[in-house]
Amino acid sequence: MSQSKERDYVLGTHDEELERLGVQHRAWQPVVLDCWEKAGVTTGSRVLDVGAGPGYATVDLAKIVGANGRVVAVERSSNFVNAIKNAVRTQSLSNVDVHNLDLMNDELPAGPYDFSWCRWVLCFVSDPELLVKKIADATRKGGRAVFHEYGQYTTWLFFPQRPSLEKFRTDVIATWREAGGEPDTGLQLPAWLTKNGFAVRSVVPRIFCLQPNDYMWQWPSQFIQVHLLRLQELGRIDATFADKVRADLAAAEKEETSFMLTPLVLEIVAEKV
Repeated sequence: MSQSKERDYVLGTHDEELERLGVQHRAWQPVVLDCWEKAGVTTGSRVLDVGAGPGYATVDLAKIVGANGRVVAVERSSNFVNAIKNAVRTQSLSNVDVHNLDLMNDELPAGPYDFSWCRWVLCFVSDPELLVKKIADATRKGGRAVFHEYGQYTTWLFFPQRPSLEKFRTDVIATWREAGGEPDTGLQLPAWLTKNGFAVRSVVPRIFCLQPNDYMWQWPSQFIQVHLLRLQELGRIDATFADKVRADLAAAEKEETSFMLTPLVLEIVAEKV
């Protein structure tokens, strides 16, 4: 399939990225399940999964809402849409609808929804405030919108400090912004929600200090491994620098005194009033 038909992302939609997103989802799953429970997602809920990716969260939500609930997954990438459909088929889930739509150019599937779930999506779209408005229009009064968005990407640091890994982070941010996104979108989200008829009920900072033996270390570690190839494809870095980053990451993972701070994620729950 050509990339133009695929409607690619700055992070890619290839098989390696799909697998990396699986690692990311597993690392965050305990946090996310707790978030959904506190927000009130339960049996019978009707949930809009905004920018569903390969559908890892879609499947979890479908199991939570059960046969009397519904999950409507919206995703732009055809590769990811196919992955969602395969997962739904494999697990015999009959309460999921999948829509291959562009969040900026297309309308969201008609609601109203009890909940929406949006993770690391606003930071990639060209007009995140417009997407917040679309979510607001699709949410019933009393319904809740739940977000995980980056609030300060530069909190991603290694101790002892490793210059190549910090440059990698800088290159990621640069390509992100050149593609029209903004990694620190979460800081603006509460104001957009308030403007569009939501009351912000909670804002929780999610940041972790990890060592190599922590499972969540695999989340940023896998991102580095996969995204180095992507940065080379984009012409941002060369093979020599990529090898240096891999070597420094491997060295960090062998040292018992290595620590990593993760990018700050803001967990925001807002209620339609």
